[in-house]
Amino acid sequence: MLPAEAARRGLVGRTVADVERDLILDTLDHCHGNRTRAAGILGISIRTLRNKLADYIGAGIEVAEPGGARRASPPEPDAGRPPRASGM
Repeated sequence: MLPAEAARRGLVGRTVADVERDLILDTLDHCHGNRTRAAGILGISIRTLRNKLADYIGAGIEVAEPGGARRASPPEPDAGRPPRASGM
């Protein structure tokens, strides 16, 4: 499968709002929370970006703080394997 085909498959079936949100949040992570830089990369005004981020925060979605990125979700423990003993 070509990379373009793989990218399309990840988009098909998703709403434009979902794709836009992921693009904005991923770009903000890439810019380490720098809203001005992220807005420039996205081609939108800083005001538009701030309004969208305020909507995301209001919906309970984690948004990168200036100078940082969203925290990655902790990995889920393997269901079939006991946890490793510490100190090894």
